[in-house]
Amino acid sequence: MNLRAYLKLRRQMVDGALQRWLPAENEFPPEIHRAMRYSLFAGGKRLRPILALAGAETVGGKAVDALPLACSLEMIHTYSLIHDDLPAMDDDDLRRGQPTSHKVFGEGLAVLAGDALLTEAFYLLTRTDLMTGVSPRRRLRAIRLVARAAGSLGMIGGQAMDILAEGQKIEGHLLEYIHSHKTGALIAASVAAGAIIGGASEREFKTLRSYGEKLGLAFQVIDDLLDIRGEPRKLGKSTGKDRSRGKATYPAFFGITDSRRQAEVLVEEALLHLRLFPGQANPLREIAKYILKRTN
Repeated sequence: MNLRAYLKLRRQMVDGALQRWLPAENEFPPEIHRAMRYSLFAGGKRLRPILALAGAETVGGKAVDALPLACSLEMIHTYSLIHDDLPAMDDDDLRRGQPTSHKVFGEGLAVLAGDALLTEAFYLLTRTDLMTGVSPRRRLRAIRLVARAAGSLGMIGGQAMDILAEGQKIEGHLLEYIHSHKTGALIAASVAAGAIIGGASEREFKTLRSYGEKLGLAFQVIDDLLDIRGEPRKLGKSTGKDRSRGKATYPAFFGITDSRRQAEVLVEEALLHLRLFPGQANPLREIAKYILKRTN
């Protein structure tokens, strides 16, 4: 399949829906809606929403039914980036090649923009006029899965330990916890929740969740490597910050060569989980391979 064309079409699909469903810039109070839209439409791969759409289609569902879920995942991801960039967190000036939210709107509005995107994500998930072809039971299960992945037992827990581990000597199991939660949890939930919306059987759901867990961890390992070897122009942000802040990363713990090999093994394991599915899982297969090649 042509992955580049597939990703482009899916990004357009997600961006169009986000434009429709997010409050307009002139909606009062306009300042907060400008800040929300500034970060949400700053670019990005739309990986999480695309994984949700692919997860639904892999089990025979329709991408359009998973579109509200896909958009909510991008809102949650963007909120986390806004907060990550704050001076109290990673203190970054650039994100996706442009000034971070707090540099443009101030710290107060940046915090509120992140809060608003998180809240809007769950409002979108509960709109009864959307996902009309999906049973309330499946919708509720998907919402619970996303909420758990985004909270203190998922992404937030990983981010908290990421902060607490700065400059500390940690064990390998804690390093894996940080990476699999701060990044991997929402990626795994994207695929799994999409599968729920698509009508997955319990076996299909567990298989795709396992795929997502391996993929999410591989994504973060590659992210660590890009912070060392990536090009700031392509990444849209500065590099070398993990080392300067004493972050717990795979390269710091295992070295560059072994970290790369671990990412390759994780992708191989992710692909093995897709053996249950024939051709309809090809987008997920190609996305897994793309993770290893990405430069941003």
